Amino acid sequence: MARTRIGVAAATLTLAGIALAGCAGGGTQPAGDNTIDGKVAGDIKVVTWRTDLVEDGTFEKYAKEFTKKYPDVNVTFEGITDYAGEMLTRMSTTNYGDVIGIPAIKPDQYEQFLEPLGKTSSFEDTYRFLPAASFDGTQYGLAFGGNANGIVYNKKVFDAAGITDLPTDEAGWLETLQKVKDNTDAIPMYTNYKDGWPLTQAFGNLGSITHDPDAPITMAENPAPWTEGTDTYAVDSFLYDTVAAGLTEEDPLTTNWEQSKVDLGTGKIATMPLGSWAISQMQAAAEANGGSADDIGYMAFPANVDGTQYAVIGGDYNLAVSKHSKAKAAAWAWIQWVAADSGYTEAQGMLSPVIDKPLPANLAGFEDSGVELMEINPAPAGKEGLINAIADDSQIDLYGPLYRQKLVDIARGAADGDKDSYFAELNERWGASAKKLG
Repeated sequence: MARTRIGVAAATLTLAGIALAGCAGGGTQPAGDNTIDGKVAGDIKVVTWRTDLVEDGTFEKYAKEFTKKYPDVNVTFEGITDYAGEMLTRMSTTNYGDVIGIPAIKPDQYEQFLEPLGKTSSFEDTYRFLPAASFDGTQYGLAFGGNANGIVYNKKVFDAAGITDLPTDEAGWLETLQKVKDNTDAIPMYTNYKDGWPLTQAFGNLGSITHDPDAPITMAENPAPWTEGTDTYAVDSFLYDTVAAGLTEEDPLTTNWEQSKVDLGTGKIATMPLGSWAISQMQAAAEANGGSADDIGYMAFPANVDGTQYAVIGGDYNLAVSKHSKAKAAAWAWIQWVAADSGYTEAQGMLSPVIDKPLPANLAGFEDSGVELMEINPAPAGKEGLINAIADDSQIDLYGPLYRQKLVDIARGAADGDKDSYFAELNERWGASAKKLG
């Protein structure tokens, strides 16, 4: 499996919803006590994007444990490879499973397709990552774990380079990578330019640089976000300046994502900006190729506010109960059990949606370094899709690789211009669209 989710935090920030082709269907709701507070019994189908965990039997093991507590429930699973696309089609019917990961439907459509779980305020003391599955004060889902944003690195390479302290600003970052280049044979930072999507990962740090939980709206309302002092400027300068300093792979046109996991795991690559979802994959690659999972570390993005570093965290897909389930209490019991008792997040190295659960072991470095976690606020009413609309209108693929690939090309001398001229162009395009749409 190449990846389970990418850019989770960024995706959470920008969820604008996709209009469905049809309606939910005309099925009637079952009578009796078929509510989330009813009897925990019946057959439930869990429809999931985690096809790997269906195929390797992990989910079946979870079901066996779950039914020890709830013996009157029968749980089955269906994994969908193109989950995001196929689920939108299925939800134009009444048959899309009992427990689902909420696809990109609009929040004001939640009540049409999903069973309400209660007031969001009643969940706030227990769970993280609530805003993405909440609408008008009602909660419709719970995150199936979460991820942090930052940088994966190889500890052995850092030790060999004589690096004793992790960088907390861009100057320190460039000094750190220069030590790697001078003292080891490892590539200091690997961009994965050819695959493209890894270049988008650093954007998940939006908000951590200035400690701004409203960063997406701040950017949308700024006519020139590629200006020094902003999160956007810092994130893209980080990429440009690293490439311009000769601290990335020699030929970005030949990068390979799958091989890069092996190379970081075995010390041929020192760092890659990726969400924390990638840690377990790097650890597995290390162990499969003669290294150790302990060689893999994770650091916050090199920026700080008055000496404190922040890491943006965001939820994975939110698990929800179908409005058309005939065993809603059983479906809701499954969601709560998976979140609190299954051990899923611990096994995957993810943040638990349960606030009181400790950080996963692979994020222990955050605690050691005093990194503080932060979530991004939902956009205010009427501005939910503003940042996406401006990006589309200005033809800046904010969540894609194209403008960042051009940034890399300019930095390595393969395209005309420099950082200032390209940022000025981006500001001009963004500003014109922001003025029109804001």
